[in-house]
Amino acid sequence: MKINPLPPLNSLVAFESAARHLSFTFAANELNVTQGAISRQVRLLEDYLGKALFERTTRAMSLTPTGNQYYEVVRESLLQLASATGEIRHWRGAQQVTVATSTAMASLWLLPKVAEFQRDNEDIDLRIIAYDHVKDYSRLDCDLALYYCRTAPKGMQVTPLFSEEVFPVCSPDYLAKHPELVSVEQFSTCTLLWLEDPQRDWIGWSEWFLRLGRKMVEPKHRININSYSMLLQSAISGQGIALAWSNLVDNHLQTGALVRPVQSTLLTEGQFCLLEPSNRTSSRQSVKQFRSWLISQLPTLPDAVDAGL
Repeated sequence: MKINPLPPLNSLVAFESAARHLSFTFAANELNVTQGAISRQVRLLEDYLGKALFERTTRAMSLTPTGNQYYEVVRESLLQLASATGEIRHWRGAQQVTVATSTAMASLWLLPKVAEFQRDNEDIDLRIIAYDHVKDYSRLDCDLALYYCRTAPKGMQVTPLFSEEVFPVCSPDYLAKHPELVSVEQFSTCTLLWLEDPQRDWIGWSEWFLRLGRKMVEPKHRININSYSMLLQSAISGQGIALAWSNLVDNHLQTGALVRPVQSTLLTEGQFCLLEPSNRTSSRQSVKQFRSWLISQLPTLPDAVDAGL
């Protein structure tokens, strides 16, 4: 059944404020509009009702008997609407979990997994935001964060998730076209895909060669790409050799989209970590639920450490 008749709803808000203050000026300031806008809304409501709601004099303004009666009804109705709206917004906020991570971690590791969580937790809304260049993790506006860290960030509770191995990968077609690739020294005949703008702590080709005790080779060609996800896609497309992080490329290795041309591997001292602000650990059940699910996807983990301030 259609609810009828209903007055102009915007006019009700203007009328309630003007009636409560007995001033169009105060109502305009409260609603952040002009005094003329309040006057027009009230006049529109009076025209709709066919009754005057205010008595106006040069020095004062008061409610008419009709206006006073109508004000009580309008105010109570708006209060009930505001209360119901507040409860819904609070519930939605309580059911939302915000996770900050890098674009690579989001696209290659987290997003492929969250479908399972959402299927089993339909009442929880996930908000995943990607920041690749974070100077201060404690300033992230999120419930949880997932990042690769060589050292524990200050002001954060840190739960190591997994260590990383870094090694070269390319497409099967690219390897077939370069049968000479039996050692890293032969990379000089190939194209190296170079992460031009890596996030803090990530390892590039120069550091990879150095830490393996090898001399950096000068590739025949080099393609610079400033996104790790795009870099991997370039490798899958057969454009060259990329440095892969084992946990981020597992699926591509399993499907055969990527292969390892050589077995040289660097075990990093850093780890991908779950970060939580030490001074504002969330007590919301939705956050605890997602955290518990996330941990359940991993092998047995060491205890969390608090990096202090």
